[in-house]
Amino acid sequence: MTLREEVETLTGTGPWIPSADWADADTHLILYLDVPGVNPDTLELLEEDDTVTVAGQRDETHRLLRGERPAGTFRRTLTFPEDVLPQTGQASLAGGVLCVRFEKKHPTINVQSSDAPDDQN
Repeated sequence: MTLREEVETLTGTGPWIPSADWADADTHLILYLDVPGVNPDTLELLEEDDTVTVAGQRDETHRLLRGERPAGTFRRTLTFPEDVLPQTGQASLAGGVLCVRFEKKHPTINVQSSDAPDDQN
């Protein structure tokens, strides 16, 4: 986040920055982005090289008496924590959370070891 974005976030003016998490799902990387109240028609997803950019807009539908939630447009660019196969992103939106699954270039191999001896009676 740039210093300007941090100041704008603190003062409540300017663009807002939704929170994001990356998760490892063995064969996929999953991006979770908090976008409650964002109109799904305004969401944009752009994958370029080692980054993904998500943009959208949340508008106020009523005259606010008090406001704590940020509104307006946002644009967030995140770097992939691991290599992904290009153009494999699949997005879904549920409960105000945007979930985007990307196929990993090098899937995680989950090896399970067994400490129990073989049953050979």
